[in-house]
Amino acid sequence: MSTVTPMMAQYLEIKEQHADALLFYRMGDFYEMFFDDAVAASEALDIALTKRGKHAGDNIPMCGVPVHAAEGYLLTLIRKGFRVAVCEQMESPAEAKKRGSKSVVRRDVVRLVTPGTLTEDSLLEARRNNFLAAYAEIRDQAALAWADISTGDFHVMPITPVRLSPELARLAPSELILPETLEQEKHGLVSDLGISMTPLARASFDSTAAEKRICSLYNVGTTEAFGTFTRVELSAMGALIDYLEITQKGKLPLLQTPEREAQDRIVQIDAATRRNLELTRSLSGGRAGSLLSVMDRTVTPGGGRLLEQRLSSPSRDLATIHARQESVTRFVDDNMFATDLRDRLRKTPDIDRALSRLSLERGGPRDLAAIRNALGQAAEIAEACGTCDLPDHLRDAADTLSGFDDLSALLETALIAEPPLLARDGGFIAEGYDPELDEARTLRDQGRSVIAGLQKKYAEHSGVQTLKIKHNNVLGYFIETTTTHATKMLAAPLSETYIHRQTTANQIRFTTVELSELETRILNAGNQALEIEKRLYQRLSDAVLAQAPQLNAAARGLAELDLATSLADLARAESWTPPRIDNSRAFDIKGGRHPVVEQALRQQSQGSFVANDCDLSADVDAAIWLLTGPNMAGKSTFLRQNALIALLAQIGSYVPANAAHIGLVSQIFSRVGASDDLARGRSTFMVEMVETAAILNQADDRALVILDEIGRGTATYDGLSIAWATLEHLHDVNSCRALFATHYHELTQLAGKLSGVENATVAVREWEGEVIFLHEVTKGAADRSYGVQVAQLAGLPPSVVARARTVLDALEKGDREGAAKPKALIDDLPLFAAAPPPPTPAPVAQVSAVEEMLQTIRPDDLSPREALDLLYRLKQTAEG
Repeated sequence: MSTVTPMMAQYLEIKEQHADALLFYRMGDFYEMFFDDAVAASEALDIALTKRGKHAGDNIPMCGVPVHAAEGYLLTLIRKGFRVAVCEQMESPAEAKKRGSKSVVRRDVVRLVTPGTLTEDSLLEARRNNFLAAYAEIRDQAALAWADISTGDFHVMPITPVRLSPELARLAPSELILPETLEQEKHGLVSDLGISMTPLARASFDSTAAEKRICSLYNVGTTEAFGTFTRVELSAMGALIDYLEITQKGKLPLLQTPEREAQDRIVQIDAATRRNLELTRSLSGGRAGSLLSVMDRTVTPGGGRLLEQRLSSPSRDLATIHARQESVTRFVDDNMFATDLRDRLRKTPDIDRALSRLSLERGGPRDLAAIRNALGQAAEIAEACGTCDLPDHLRDAADTLSGFDDLSALLETALIAEPPLLARDGGFIAEGYDPELDEARTLRDQGRSVIAGLQKKYAEHSGVQTLKIKHNNVLGYFIETTTTHATKMLAAPLSETYIHRQTTANQIRFTTVELSELETRILNAGNQALEIEKRLYQRLSDAVLAQAPQLNAAARGLAELDLATSLADLARAESWTPPRIDNSRAFDIKGGRHPVVEQALRQQSQGSFVANDCDLSADVDAAIWLLTGPNMAGKSTFLRQNALIALLAQIGSYVPANAAHIGLVSQIFSRVGASDDLARGRSTFMVEMVETAAILNQADDRALVILDEIGRGTATYDGLSIAWATLEHLHDVNSCRALFATHYHELTQLAGKLSGVENATVAVREWEGEVIFLHEVTKGAADRSYGVQVAQLAGLPPSVVARARTVLDALEKGDREGAAKPKALIDDLPLFAAAPPPPTPAPVAQVSAVEEMLQTIRPDDLSPREALDLLYRLKQTAEG
């Protein structure tokens, strides 16, 4: 730049303080961006990039977005990984001119927008929490703190460093704060989970400073008011609060008192298991197709958020589970009462998020109205619950809804039915609430009639019926009579009231103190009315925030009632039953179903779901079903459905089964499906082994493990060996309950050697060379996997299917007759290219390549399955 203007100098100074964020620089009705920020924003937002500069060669890149539409642009930028510093005008241009004719309007950053600090409804999912998390380590101890500033939730948990990944997978925070010293070490773990990571200086994690921050936030003398926290827990909480002070520029949100969670009170589920079971997100990444999407019948945002929390964190506390299940049963038994409550709950706005916006001064009259409407519905719900016999869990929830009569009456009296979005728009205070406001509005809207009334008053007072009140741009409002009344008007006692201002040839003009004051009030009435409304808005906001803890408790009570009634509605509609939960090692499911698959079949009119039993209640240390059968027969569905039934039982829900008896499950592990991690140098098989290792190293005797096709990603004998050893380890060392699906039929022999292993299979029938899947799980073992038939169903060319049958028959015959060398079987079979003949002869060079490949085979290295793999590669080569 050839020169730096005062405005640009101000921009550069503010930008230097926020180098890691895009700077939204307020200029009138637009947020402008310059230099590299403008280039990056224009690409991310797909908006025009222009040039700015008064001097040749300046050409400063710039772009901008309208202030009124900024939220949509902010959301796009946040989702693309940007942080945004919002810089507002802190004074008007007129105020700036008072400091000098060339003074620049004072501006400052009022907020840093990051993924974990969003509060606007348009930037958030109403039915999901938006957590900001902070992780701290002190020597061999660690802790994780997390908060949702849009609802006020605040929690902390002591963890071990190895538990960071599972806990982050459970909470799914939008942003993680951690010390700079751990940034490189944790980068891969955090990025794998799709979480934005923000490193902070070590000072932010100082536990002594953290304790002071917490005490200051809650205005207490010691953190012991909330319980006993370790130094590392204080460190994590303090860092989170420090980050909020940085991003919110001192306007801290209303955080509820920190709640300490314990790892041993919730079921441990790692990231891979959550992904495989599709608890809250399907494998495709969306909500559709997940367990949450099938179960969510809540009618309030708070209830929806609570359901996701429960699905993510099933309880291990028997009393808690029984209390939640009892609540669901109460509404299952009284459908009329439940339906009435759901109708009332459906009309209840989101208290938590309205409160949060008011506390951060980002709210408006509609948030006050939301609180008012919610309290009105809460009073009706409390009254309805008061007439019914409720379990303790529901009674506690209903009791939180009372005690707001004064606040409810205040808001009901003060606000109109449908207020505007912003306080600066005015017009939201009801008529009759404030006399001063009513007068200002009258002057603003009915100035002429007020003047007419005053004219009539003065005519009667003076006795001059021709007296008029007029207005011009020089005198403003004035009283005018003809000169014939001059003597009377200028003499006492009228001269004491009417002040002479001007005499013309035919008229004489006066004013009064009252008229002058009225003139000022009329001219300023619009601004005065708006200022009065802003003052009243602040007073109402303060009244609401004064009862924030009670309002948060009411919001939780409403969410509990919503969740219980929604689970009851689900149980009735889907014929789910209450499970029996106890401290035993039982796992006996009668007629279990997969809730997501069952709904999908119904929606696609593909018939009913085939229910199956599962009994892992053996009177031995371990209880394992070894499940064999063909692909596409339903093994993976059977595995998953039993894991989901256990999870649903421990959130206090009814379950998709005819009956269920489940001893408390401490951990759920799942190793199903195939995926790779090429970015980190991990093949499909390596990922499989890493996940299997995590299970074998962590599963305790209360765990429920489901394993599908362990060892399939490597050579046959390697895979069989790994699967064999894994099964033995689960049985002898982990001593857990498990479902183990495999195509290695050799493993079925272990049922006769390991006391806790039983064989089970998925039934099929063959008919005229085709396989029919019955989807029925029965005791016993399968002797084949019907891979060729499944390949035919998948649409492989008939010639390939026919050739595969020929090769398979030969290999199986060789096994039966004791053929020791697969090489001999290959020698006896003509190449695929010879039968049937290809449409065109294969090039000589490629035929030679086939012959070379055959000559390199070492017979001792080939298993039957490897022979099939090799033949298929030979066929591909021969076809060119």
